[in-house]
Amino acid sequence: MYIRRSSRPRRPRTAAALLAAAALLVSACSSGGTASTGGRAAEAVLAALPQSTPSALSPYYGQKLSWRTCGVPGFECATMKAPLDYARPDAGDVRLAVARKKATGKAKPLGSLLVNPGGPGGSAIGYLEQYAGIGYPAKVRARYDMVAVDPRGVARSEPVECLGGRQMDTYTQTDTTPDNRKERDELVDAYKKFAEGCGKRSAELLRHVSTVEAARDMDILRAALGDSKLTYVGASYGTFLGATYAGLFPDRVGRLVLDGAMDPSLSSRRLNLDQTAGFETAFQSFAKDCVQQPDCPLGRKGTTPARVGDNLSAFFKKLDAHPIPTGDADGRKLGEALATTGVIAAMYDEGAWAQLREALTSAMKEHDGAGLLVLSDSYYERDAGGRYSNLMSANAAVNCLDLPGAFAGPEQVEKALPSFEKASPVFGKGLAWASLNCAYWPVQPTGAPHRIKAKGAAPIVVVGTTRDPATPYRWAQSLSRQLTSARLLTYEGDGHTAFGRGSTCIDSTIDAYLLRGTPPTQGKRCS
Repeated sequence: MYIRRSSRPRRPRTAAALLAAAALLVSACSSGGTASTGGRAAEAVLAALPQSTPSALSPYYGQKLSWRTCGVPGFECATMKAPLDYARPDAGDVRLAVARKKATGKAKPLGSLLVNPGGPGGSAIGYLEQYAGIGYPAKVRARYDMVAVDPRGVARSEPVECLGGRQMDTYTQTDTTPDNRKERDELVDAYKKFAEGCGKRSAELLRHVSTVEAARDMDILRAALGDSKLTYVGASYGTFLGATYAGLFPDRVGRLVLDGAMDPSLSSRRLNLDQTAGFETAFQSFAKDCVQQPDCPLGRKGTTPARVGDNLSAFFKKLDAHPIPTGDADGRKLGEALATTGVIAAMYDEGAWAQLREALTSAMKEHDGAGLLVLSDSYYERDAGGRYSNLMSANAAVNCLDLPGAFAGPEQVEKALPSFEKASPVFGKGLAWASLNCAYWPVQPTGAPHRIKAKGAAPIVVVGTTRDPATPYRWAQSLSRQLTSARLLTYEGDGHTAFGRGSTCIDSTIDAYLLRGTPPTQGKRCS
């Protein structure tokens, strides 16, 4: 799936790398539909865990966190222990990084508000430090200790590692739209090398980075923070993490906001296909806006979105044959793969559309790929020194453990190409091939598609954006029907997720829920 940081100084968005896992692949923990069905898990339902804590887990639930000042002024950090394997709690620990910013108000705090920006693979602590701890509504920060934990395998919590910087550069430039057998074999080889690198560098951890395990870690953190209930805001993949928590511990659900919701009942192939259609919807919105602007390089006023798409596809085809300079210190040129990632990055937030128009203009008219490379690098979390965060590694590790891969081999991808290209003439081929990565993973998946009911949980707010590229609106509708106590809140607009994007209606509704426990009326819509 995709992960990136927003170009706007508001909520950092997360989406994952094109080669890392192509689309939002969610996890599961019960039997159900398979990757080959492309459909829903009609019967499998996530079962709640016993309300009593097993004695073997008591040392973890009873631990006291030792807080220390760290990093950004005003923030505290601690290290929490969790069992590496919940089936064998005595087999060793995993150490998880936790951070918080204490409530700023004088009134009695409401407890802890745990936040997760998505991914999988996004650093929740980085998100807390850069946005949530200072940019969340002041009224919310006044009443809650803002808290984040990097999930196991992510960022500061024993990160999964797969490839070095130079190897990652090669990986991210691999052609994901193979035109012949040679290019197809090169792509398959890239996936195999990535998987082999993960297996060699993080062999033991790879078996224990599932969403179910991360959700169980959150319950240990809840107890260590002294909260009887979990209050939580999760975005994108963070909605699946939060919904999984609710399914496992419905009696411990406090106030949960699931923004940019995912549908756990879908197979990975169906998820990838839905997300491909979501990117096409977002691109159509971009195309309609672009031709109204004087600096649109893809068409002028009156140009249809379909023609805009054709023009972009033609540009990608030229880059496939003849990459253009970028001025990169490491000599990277802009080929089709990096350019596509750069364009997709801008689909997550309409605030990045002007930057995309400028980058496309430079690339198409001046043969300067620097602007699109900047967008692509921000997506992959690559810094100027050529170092990558572990986002791509963690993303693949969680996705490939959570669900069976979308495809077992290249032959299956080729058969599915027509459906993906129908879903998105611009992005379909690349996203279909990018869905192959889990086929070569060194660890077998432990999950399957399933539904989550969380019967007995307090009201849960599920938020969906009508033209969300990464988590299509239908996913929010589906999750809200699955969760027994869900209230669906709809944002009629563009971009990925809704909270903190400028809609007073959305923000005030969620603030009221977090501060007073008042959920929105069922089916409320905002713009």
